Amino acid sequence: METTRFLEVLGDDYRRLLGVAAGDLAVTVPTCPDWTLADLVEHVSMVYLHKVATMRLGTFPSPWPPEDLPPEAPADRLARAYAELTAEFARHTPETAVQTWYEPDQTVGFWIRRMVHESVIHRIDGELAAGLPPTEVPDDVALDGIDENLQAFLAYQVGRWPEEFAAALADCGGETLLVSAGGRGWLVRLRPGTVTVEAAEPDAAADATVSGTPSGVLLWLWRRTDDLAVRLSGKPSVSGKLCDLQRIATQ
Repeated sequence: METTRFLEVLGDDYRRLLGVAAGDLAVTVPTCPDWTLADLVEHVSMVYLHKVATMRLGTFPSPWPPEDLPPEAPADRLARAYAELTAEFARHTPETAVQTWYEPDQTVGFWIRRMVHESVIHRIDGELAAGLPPTEVPDDVALDGIDENLQAFLAYQVGRWPEEFAAALADCGGETLLVSAGGRGWLVRLRPGTVTVEAAEPDAAADATVSGTPSGVLLWLWRRTDDLAVRLSGKPSVSGKLCDLQRIATQ
C-alpha cells in the first residue's frame, strides 16, 4: 500500500474511534475484557504518543510514559496524540531511519503501517464496546494486515523470542496451513522453534486451510471474531495450533 493510502485509512479509523470515545467510557471492551472503553482510548493515545517520541528521538523514549504527562480527558488526549502523530509523519519520509521492534525494517514507514493496523483493530474493539456493528475493513487494508500479522507478528516473533513459543511448537513436524483471502495466499509451516511464512497460490495444497473475506480472516487472526467468520478445512489440529500461536503472538 502507498503511504497516502495508509494515512487516509489511519485518519478514517481515528475518527471512528474518536466518535466512539464520545459515548459511555465505562463500558467493558468485549474483545479486551480487562479494559473499559476509557482504557482502550488511553492505550491508543499512548501508543501514538510513544511513536511521536520515538521518531523525534530516533530511538525508544525512556522513561515511558513521561512523568510530565498532562491530565486530559480520553477523547482530548486521543485528538492531541493523533494530531502530533500525523504531524510527525509529515516531517519525515517513509525511508527515514528510526528504531522499531521489527529488525528487518527500521524506518518511519514501518511505524506508519503499524499505526494503521493498530488503529484498525482497536477502533473495531471500540465499536464492539459501544454496541455498534464493526465497520468493514477495506480489502486492501485487510490483506496488508494479514501479511503484517503473519510476517511481523507470528514468524518474526517466533524467531526473535523462541522461548515464548517453544511449548506450542514442540510437537510440530512441518505441518502446513494455508491462509487464503482476496485472491492471495500465505503458506505457514510449523516446526519446533520455527514458523515460516511464504507467498502461495490461494488454492495451494496444505494440511489445513483458513479462508474467507479479507476482513474476516484478518479479524480471525487477531482473535476479534470466532470460527464462524472464516472457513476452516483440513486437519483441525493444525488450524488449532495456529490459534494457539496467535494467542501468544498477539497478546
